[in-house]
Amino acid sequence: MSSTDSPEEMPEVGSIAMKLEVVTLPVADVDRAKRFYLSLGWRLDADFAFSDDVRGVQMTPPHSECSIHFGTGITTAEPGSVQRVVLAVDDINVARWDLIARGVAVSELFHREGGEYPPGPDPERRTYMTYASFSDPDGNGWLLQEVNARPPGRDWED
Repeated sequence: MSSTDSPEEMPEVGSIAMKLEVVTLPVADVDRAKRFYLSLGWRLDADFAFSDDVRGVQMTPPHSECSIHFGTGITTAEPGSVQRVVLAVDDINVARWDLIARGVAVSELFHREGGEYPPGPDPERRTYMTYASFSDPDGNGWLLQEVNARPPGRDWED
């Protein structure tokens, strides 16, 4: 949209399907990152070397429609610079313990309370309010977020 386009000329929200497909993560060591994400039980979708300077790996978390890419020659971002990538989970305790059993250092649970993040789960176990965090070997940061119900209008089928 150019600066001269008016909002009236734009299609209404949801009329064009645009699905977030891939998030690119900057990593220092492609094979180390691949081993880490495989250890989480993520699906390896692709590992292509296009040249000596360009290699791309695509992996997908279980049951996700969005994947991650990492490799060499695919981003200029610094390794570890991606933060707060959210993984929605039905039961944060089960997801946290699964990651811990796989050798991942996962934070204790914390929750959102206004602009603060005190320790422990949300006292009312409200959806979207309880978190745990972990990082990959390069320091890219992930958040587990418990989503046990979506409000009306948050599913595309609504």
